[in-house]
Amino acid sequence: ATASGAAAASAEEVDQTWVQYDLNTGETLYDIDFDAEDPLHGFVVGARGLFYETKDGGKRWVSRSFTNLGKGGDNISYRFQNVTVFGDDVWIIGKPALLLHSKDSGKSWKRVPLSRKLPGDPKLILAKGPGKAELATSSGAVYLTENDGKNWRSLVKETVDATLNRVSSSGVQGASYFTGSVKSIQRSPKGTYLAVAQRGNFYLTYAPGEARWVPHNRVSARRIQAMGFRDASNNEKADGVWMSLNGGYLTACDKDGFQEFESDTKSLFSNAAIRTGGIGIIDLAFRTPIEGWAVGGSGVMYISKDAGKTWQFDPTGRDLPCNLYNVKFFNSGKVGYMIGSSG
Repeated sequence: ATASGAAAASAEEVDQTWVQYDLNTGETLYDIDFDAEDPLHGFVVGARGLFYETKDGGKRWVSRSFTNLGKGGDNISYRFQNVTVFGDDVWIIGKPALLLHSKDSGKSWKRVPLSRKLPGDPKLILAKGPGKAELATSSGAVYLTENDGKNWRSLVKETVDATLNRVSSSGVQGASYFTGSVKSIQRSPKGTYLAVAQRGNFYLTYAPGEARWVPHNRVSARRIQAMGFRDASNNEKADGVWMSLNGGYLTACDKDGFQEFESDTKSLFSNAAIRTGGIGIIDLAFRTPIEGWAVGGSGVMYISKDAGKTWQFDPTGRDLPCNLYNVKFFNSGKVGYMIGSSG
């Protein structure tokens, strides 16, 4: 588990305890990924171009840097938000809009040109093999490249904006307030996408092969803080999604009905028993279909051992002077990381 303060924490399957790693930087960490083909090789990325690599499964992290990002001497400070690794292929998404690609396990990098016509900014990318990757943007566009980003094929026929203009009269409350972008976007191992509108007033789903996104009502008057899939890291079957609401509330749906058009979300989602004291849950991941971990502001950590119905506070993060933004498990759930701000 990666803790904050450019600190990283990790948990082994055996004892479920989390160990803090200090990366000696005060920057916020945003994402971490390990190569499915080589569980010892991973990257962590963050604010101000922060970029670390490990080749021994996370025992030692080495700082890396990009020398040729700024053209003509512009000193833009990029925030690296997303990293994905598959064999020799590594992709990184940055903000302001930036896409980097390495074909040699991160030794050398090339900046992939982004079209000015691209709807939205790159938000999420998944490496799928040599030269092959799937990219989603903040406007809900989803693209596939099979030649290192030279050409991109659109998988969705219209952006979220266009879809809402067509269906906003069909009962999705808050759709008329849509700002044109989503604040979070997630992809399940099956290729299904889940996005939360920027204002948190509704969510959207996209299934592979479909022409467009499907909007859905939120479950209560409280705005959606975050959402994600319940897929278990140990590859056992686990359906559904989780949803955190403003004020520290947590709900979940363990069926696939959450993505059906005009589904009654209030009857599909059930509240989880969790005492957060009002601190919002920012991310959640299931190591197994039964065991889940949730993280949030002020370094809070919670564990569930009953498939997310009830959650207990884990004191490990009590003294962390930071927010935890991301929890991920790798190597079939044997290793976990929590990452966040420097506090």
